Amino acid sequence: MAAPEPEHPRRTRYDRDPAAPGGGSRGSGPADRVPQLLDAMRWVGTGLERHATLDRICQTAAQLTGARYAAIGVVDADGTGLADFVTYGVPAETEREIGRRPDGRTGLLGALLHHPEPLRLADLTTDPRAAGLPPGHPPMRSFLGVPIRVHGEVFGNLYLTEKRGGARFDEGDLHTVQVLAAGAGTAIGNARLYEAARQRERWIDGSVAVTTALLSGGDADEALSVVAEQVRALAGASAGIVLLPAAEGGGLEAVAVSCDGPHSLLGAIADERSPAVAAVLAGEPVITTDAAGDPRTAGTPVDRFGPALLLPLRSGDRVLGALAVPRVPGARPFTGTERTLATRFASQAAVALRVAEAQRDRERLAVLEDRDRIARDLHDLVVQRLFTAGMTLENAQRSSAVPAVQDGVGRAVDELDTTIQEIRTAVFALQQGPAEAPAGLRTRVLREIAMAAVTLGFTPAHRFTGPVDSAVSEPTGKNLVAALREALSNAYRHARAHRVEVVVDASAVLPGGRPGVRLTVADDGVGIPPGGRRSGLRNLARRAESLGGSCHCGPGLGEDGGGTSVVWEAPLRTA
Repeated sequence: MAAPEPEHPRRTRYDRDPAAPGGGSRGSGPADRVPQLLDAMRWVGTGLERHATLDRICQTAAQLTGARYAAIGVVDADGTGLADFVTYGVPAETEREIGRRPDGRTGLLGALLHHPEPLRLADLTTDPRAAGLPPGHPPMRSFLGVPIRVHGEVFGNLYLTEKRGGARFDEGDLHTVQVLAAGAGTAIGNARLYEAARQRERWIDGSVAVTTALLSGGDADEALSVVAEQVRALAGASAGIVLLPAAEGGGLEAVAVSCDGPHSLLGAIADERSPAVAAVLAGEPVITTDAAGDPRTAGTPVDRFGPALLLPLRSGDRVLGALAVPRVPGARPFTGTERTLATRFASQAAVALRVAEAQRDRERLAVLEDRDRIARDLHDLVVQRLFTAGMTLENAQRSSAVPAVQDGVGRAVDELDTTIQEIRTAVFALQQGPAEAPAGLRTRVLREIAMAAVTLGFTPAHRFTGPVDSAVSEPTGKNLVAALREALSNAYRHARAHRVEVVVDASAVLPGGRPGVRLTVADDGVGIPPGGRRSGLRNLARRAESLGGSCHCGPGLGEDGGGTSVVWEAPLRTA
């Protein structure tokens, strides 16, 4: 047992005069102890700060019994060890030399934890249950341990050792310590209730933040990042990972990660053959105290961690994905309360995710309906008018005898024919559904350009260089398309551009000589305000960095470099 305080602690208003009968370091008589006990009990109810209360109880117990050292061990939520250890009597430098505080699973502390009955020993070193003292620990012989109970529930133990004068703790000491243990139980119970209420409040606030982010109509990836960040912070975990069904090959893909350092887990695939993935997709949570050594979690993004939760994002009878919450190896396991709160959080996030998905479906349907209307108007109205204008010009050409007029009208008719062909191509692109489009990267880029043309009012120019379809891997291509969508959205929402050019170069060479793909989206708009950043540029950089690439902005297509060019690049294939 370790404790913090010099051998001769400072005098307080709880100390008695050592010269007084029965006072000072040798303890007090039963009657003399009553005022101090009453004072200590009154102090217990003055606040919810547990450590201050337990410090005072340790100090009072040591002074009233004449003990040199005192400690209170607080049982963890699962009742298997000590979650906290408050001490009195040992200098701070000695405590630092001893190192790690006891966990209460072995020795006399473990015996008291598993058999919570008062224990008095004249010499603890002779008891077979004693596990010995660590190097640097001050000598201890006489021992008194009393369980701390509230309504029959054991919250911890109050320990006293080394009664001054070499005496053994007597019955009076035992009764005194039992009264103080009752006060400690009240303090611990109140603090636990307060902390439980605060913990539930934090999880509720986190659920509200997630729901707001998912339903705000903003960037979906950013909203999922909020889910990962919130669950990591609330659970005190090393990482928060949102996994959704992978686009190809089955399994679950890490689409949002919150952790220290680079997001190396972003894009990781949880193998569909993993027992943990099968359980989560069936709607069952997976809880482990050591993910690195648990065969169920092999092949998942948490298989390098310690304690971990894999919770299904389940809404009704549908599992949308999973939420992974791991801690570093050797960290404390998740308590029952934490597991319950995290499961409720995952359920709330799943409901919000499903509502957001339905909201996006409605928005996509509205866009498709608008595209159909635009396609019909172009075909039924614009093209027909252009045909009529062309026929009128041809009649005028035949009626004129002036060669210059005939040539000029002929060129105008040719331009109208070209315009009609371009409009027909645009109509086809507008009417083409997502399921009808081939899966090649070039086609997906063209689809994004055609969709952007509806909002921009013109079709961006585009150019491809290198083997775009064959050289670029699926993860890189998927992120490139998302980056293109964001860049074109910025050009429409912020740049007020009249001209946009898109270049996809699959023969680019990245820093370090790595082969890569470079996406350039340039416009002639208003540019980025000084000191400002367009919405979404941070997302573009994050996507590139997660693949080992980069993203930066430069001059655009306007006069003297006006406007903005976004250059996004990443390796052709990721590790």
